[in-house]
Amino acid sequence: MSKLTLIIGCKSYSSWSMRAWLLLNQTGVPFKEIVIQLYAADTRARILEHSPAGTVPILKTEDVTVWDSLAIAETLNEMFPDVGLWPDTPTTQAHTRAICNEMHSGISNLRRDMPFNPRAEGRRVPIREGLERELSRIQEIWTQCRERFGGDSDLLFRNFIVADSMFAPVVSRFRTYGVEVNPIARAYMDALWSLPIVQRLLKGALEEDYIADICEVGE
Repeated sequence: MSKLTLIIGCKSYSSWSMRAWLLLNQTGVPFKEIVIQLYAADTRARILEHSPAGTVPILKTEDVTVWDSLAIAETLNEMFPDVGLWPDTPTTQAHTRAICNEMHSGISNLRRDMPFNPRAEGRRVPIREGLERELSRIQEIWTQCRERFGGDSDLLFRNFIVADSMFAPVVSRFRTYGVEVNPIARAYMDALWSLPIVQRLLKGALEEDYIADICEVGE
């Protein structure tokens, strides 16, 4: 078994790191964790010590360095196929990959207007047209997945998989900024947020005392 190291941004502000951290914890495999403060003077230099891309998260095995959350997800699935990080049927896998990639390459208004900050709740920001459209689309994805694949679970695909790791920071943003959601979306948010691995990450975020003003927006 390869020794694994995960380099992440601080849990308070790095949504992409949250995704990789949750997936690696879902495997149950021990790993070394290196946390880098974001938005600091030495942030980029510290990240470049581990990857030429200059971004987090970064997964290191004994043989390879992998950056980008989806690439890390695919790598972990190949390393630990029995964990079930992707669904077990081609049709469900295809749908899951489509929504993961839609999230991965989109929702730019959400990222800009609602900075990731799981330590905060009750904040409010203006809901512009582009953001409102994305909030609606996200709920549409959750509702369709839950109705088609969720079965008797409130998770999107019965069990925690890559899709849940991709949407976990979105759930966090919805909670931080008090987004009003439909009942199915609310049930999904509550189910995901109550998972032990999510609560462990939240605990880590709450224990951090580093403040980045750029992420402390809203009233």
